[in-house]
Amino acid sequence: MLIAYLPILIMIVIASVMACSVLFISSLFRPKNPYKEKLSPWECGVKPTGEANVGHFRVHYFIIAILFIVFDVETLFLFPWAVLLTDKSISGFIFVEMLIFIAVLAIGLIYAWAKGALEWI
Repeated sequence: MLIAYLPILIMIVIASVMACSVLFISSLFRPKNPYKEKLSPWECGVKPTGEANVGHFRVHYFIIAILFIVFDVETLFLFPWAVLLTDKSISGFIFVEMLIFIAVLAIGLIYAWAKGALEWI
């Protein structure tokens, strides 16, 4: 029974060995030229505010990215909903459930908008 999983195990081992070997070989041949500007934190083209190791950095870019992911996932959930909505036996329940889902996301968007999370500074 477990012999059927042997090819998967072999593929995982080969992929892991290849990944580790590529990382090791690239560490041997990469240029090693550390300097202050290169080691400083980079925040999307904006000069960093304070020291990154202390926790003083701008997170606005990350908030926009998280909001994008949330609404991208919403779109992902809308496709199966549109397909299942054609089934008459469960269409009412699915429609109400998706309206609640969209309402919760709309409330979240309104909250983010009111807090100014969508304004690019």
